[in-house]
Amino acid sequence: MNGLYDEFRVALHAIWNRRWIALAAAWVVAILGWLAVSQMPNRYESKARVFVQMGQVLPSKIGISAAEQQNDVDTIRQTLTSAVNLEKVVRGTDLANTVSTPQEIADRVAGLQQAVKIVAQQNNLFEISVTASSPKLAAQINQKLISIFVDQNLADTRNDTQTTLRFLDSQVEDLQRRLSDADAKRTQFQTQYLGSLPGTGSLSERMSAARTQMAQIDGDLAAAQTSLASINGQMSGTAATIPGVGGAGSAGPARARLAAIEGQLADARAKGYTDNHPDVIALNSQLGAARAAAAREPMVGSFAGNGQPNPQYLSLKSMQADKQSQVAGLSQRKQQLQHDMDAITSKLNGDPAAANEQSQIDRDYQVLKDQYDKLLSDREDVRVRAQAQAQTDSIKFKVIDPPVAPRAPTAPNRPLLLTGVLLAAIFAGVGGAFALSQLKATYATAGRLEKATGLPVIGSISERVSRAEADFRKRKLRMFAGAAAALPVAFVSLLGVEMLMRGLAA
Repeated sequence: MNGLYDEFRVALHAIWNRRWIALAAAWVVAILGWLAVSQMPNRYESKARVFVQMGQVLPSKIGISAAEQQNDVDTIRQTLTSAVNLEKVVRGTDLANTVSTPQEIADRVAGLQQAVKIVAQQNNLFEISVTASSPKLAAQINQKLISIFVDQNLADTRNDTQTTLRFLDSQVEDLQRRLSDADAKRTQFQTQYLGSLPGTGSLSERMSAARTQMAQIDGDLAAAQTSLASINGQMSGTAATIPGVGGAGSAGPARARLAAIEGQLADARAKGYTDNHPDVIALNSQLGAARAAAAREPMVGSFAGNGQPNPQYLSLKSMQADKQSQVAGLSQRKQQLQHDMDAITSKLNGDPAAANEQSQIDRDYQVLKDQYDKLLSDREDVRVRAQAQAQTDSIKFKVIDPPVAPRAPTAPNRPLLLTGVLLAAIFAGVGGAFALSQLKATYATAGRLEKATGLPVIGSISERVSRAEADFRKRKLRMFAGAAAALPVAFVSLLGVEMLMRGLAA
C-alpha cells in the first residue's frame, strides 16, 4: 500500500515539475475544441402530433371501412415526404427566400427529406418532427406539412371517389350497350331456331325437353287408345235400347260428343289456356266437325212399343266421344311437336354450328349480365359514398400538439460538448506532462535511485532557496494559478454566451 502511495506522489511530483507544459497543452486543446464546437451549426427540432379519427357513421358497405381509411392515411404518411410535397413546403415557407434556381430547390428538397420524420404512434396518432437551422423555420415547415397532410387526404379521397364514379358510369354505359347487342343477337337466334320448341335454355336442353314431352304424349296417347278400345268393346256388347214402353226423344251420339268437346274447351279456358295452346287448337279443330255431325243427326223420338234408349249405352257413347276427342287431341299435339322437332333437326343439319353458336351466345350474354349487375351495385355503393363524403368527412384530423418554435437547439448539445472539451483539455495537459516525465531519466526520491542503480544511497541533500528565488517562485505560482483558473472561467463564460444565444434565438 505504501508503495502505491509513493508511486502516486512521484507521479504528482513529475506532473508538478512540468505544470507549465500541462497548462499550455490544456489551453491548446481547450481553445481548439471550443473553436470546433462553436463552428457547429445549431439544429432546432419542432414536433407536432396529429390525431386521425376514423368516421364510423356509415356502415362499411356504404361508407369507407376502417381498414380502407387506415390504408389511405398510411399511404399519405408515406408519400408526405415525396419530392412534390416537399417542394410545396420549400415554396410555402421562408426557404423560398434562399432559393432562386431549380437546382437550389432540389437541394433544399433533398435536405428536407433527411430533416422530416413522421412516426405512427398508437391510437391513430402521428408525430411529425422537423429539424431546421432556426426555430421559426422549423415551426413553419412543420405547420406546412400538417396542412398538406390534412388537405391532401380530404381532397384526394373526394377526387378519387368522383373519378371512380365517372369511370363506373362509362363502364356501365359500355356494358349496357354490349348487353343490348347480345340480347338482340340472342333473341334473333331464338326466333330463328327455338321459337317453336317448348321450355327455356340452350338448343340441346330444349330438344331434350321436347323429347321428354314427346315420350309423355306417347304414353298418354297409348293409354287413351287403350281406354277407347275398351269402351268400344263394351259398346259392342251393350244394347242401344231397352224393350218396353216408348220414351221421349233424346240426343244422339253426335250431340253428346259435341257437348263433351265444348265441356273440355270450357275447362281448358278455365285453366287459363290461350287460343295458341296446343290443346285448345286441337279442341277447336274437333269442334267444327262435331257441330256439323250434330246438325246432321236427327233427334231420337219416342219409341212406340220398340223400347226406350239404354242409359248405359248412352253413357258409354259419351265416354267414347270423350276418349275419341282425347285421342284426336293427343295425336294432333304429337304431330305438331314432331313437326317442330323435325324442322329444328333439318335446320341443324343444314347449319351444324348453330348449337355451338347458341351456347356461345348464351354464355356471352350471361357473363355480360353478371358483370352489368355487379357494376350497377358497385356504382350505387360509390355514389352513396360520394354523397356521404360531400356532406361529412369520413376522416377527421385534430392537431393534438401544434408545432411551436423550439427554445433550445436539439443539436449540437453545446453545454455537454464544452464540458467534454474542458475535461479533455485537463486530461491532455496532465497526460502530456506525465508522458514527458517518463521520457527523462530523473529520480524524484532516493529510493527510486537506489532501485534503479542497485547501489546504496548514503543520503540526500535538500534544496536551499534564497529569498529572491522564493519570491520569484511565488510570482510564478500566482501566474500559474491565474492561468489555470482562467480555463474554468473561460468555460463558464462560453456557457453563458451559449445560454444568451439560445435566449435570443427563442
